[in-house]
Amino acid sequence: MYTWIIMVAAIIVSLLIVIKSADLFVDNIVDVGEHVGISQVILGVTASAVGTSLPEFGSAMISVLSGNPDIGVGVVIGSNIWNIAAILGITAFVAGYIKTGKEELRRDGLMTLITCLILMFFMLIGNEITRVAGIVLIIAYLIYLWQLVKAQKRDNTEKTAETEKSSDDVKEVEDKDSKPFNKKKTIILTIAGLAGLIIGCRIMVWAGVEIAHMANIPEMIIGLFALAIGTSIPELVVTLSAALKKLHGLSMGTILGSNIFNILIGIGVPSLFVAIPIEKLSVTFDAPYMIFVTVLLLLLTVKNKKLSRWGGLILIVVYLIYIITRLSMTM
Repeated sequence: MYTWIIMVAAIIVSLLIVIKSADLFVDNIVDVGEHVGISQVILGVTASAVGTSLPEFGSAMISVLSGNPDIGVGVVIGSNIWNIAAILGITAFVAGYIKTGKEELRRDGLMTLITCLILMFFMLIGNEITRVAGIVLIIAYLIYLWQLVKAQKRDNTEKTAETEKSSDDVKEVEDKDSKPFNKKKTIILTIAGLAGLIIGCRIMVWAGVEIAHMANIPEMIIGLFALAIGTSIPELVVTLSAALKKLHGLSMGTILGSNIFNILIGIGVPSLFVAIPIEKLSVTFDAPYMIFVTVLLLLLTVKNKKLSRWGGLILIVVYLIYIITRLSMTM
C-alpha cells in the first residue's frame, strides 16, 4: 500500500517539475533562436525535437543494450503514435489550433511519413532491424539535417534582402537587437529547463513502470504505453506551452522533428550495436497505425495550413481507438 502511495506521489512531483521546466525551456530556447537567427520551425525540428526526444532515445538504448530490444522498438513506435495522435490532438484542442506552413508540411511532414515508410520497409523484409538498416536510417537523418541547413540559409538570405530594401525593417531589427540579451544566462536556463524535463520524466517513467510491474502488465505493453507516453511528456508540455504562446512553428516542429529523430536515430543508433528483433504485432498493427496517423495529420492540416480544434479531437479519438484495440489484442 505504501509503495503505491510513494509511486503516485513521485509521479505528481515529477509532473510539476516537468511543467515548470518546459516553460523555462520554451521561453529561453526561443530567445536563443531569435538572436542567433534560427527560425521557429527549424528550431523546433532540431534543438527542441532532439532535446525533448532524449528520454525516448535513452530508454531505447538502455532497453536494447540491456537485452530487452522489444521494449526499445515499442517505445519508439508507441511514442510516435502518441506524439501525433495524442500530443498534437490535445494541443490543438486546448489551444484552439496549431498553424503550420506549406514548406514545413512539404519538408518536415513528408519526411515524417517517409521515415515511417523506411522503418516499415525494414520491418517487412526481415525479422529484425540490422546494422545495415541502422546505417541507412542514420544516413537519412544526415540528409534531412542537410536540407534543414539549406532551408535556414535560404531563409536568412531572404530576410537580409528584405531588410536592405526597407529602412523600416532595418529599424525594427535594430530595435530587436537593442533589447537586453544575456547569452550565457539564457543558454544556461535553456539547458536547465531541458535537464529538468529529462530528470522529471525519468522519475515519472520509473514510477510508472514500477506501478505497471506491480499490476503485472506485460513488458511490451509497458513499452507501448507507460514508457512511450512517459518519455514523451517533454514533447507534450513543450508543444502545448509553445502553442499557448502562439509559437506554432516551434509547437508543430517539435513533434515532427521528434518523430523523425525517434526512428532514424532512436532505432538507427541502437541497431548498430545489436540486431533488434521485431514483434509480429509491431509489423501487422503498430507500425501501420503509425503510418496511418501520420497520413491523417497531413490530411487534416494540408488544406487550411493548420490543425484545428476539430482536427485535434479526431486525433484524440484515433489514439483512444488505438489503445483499446492494442490492449484487446494482447489480452
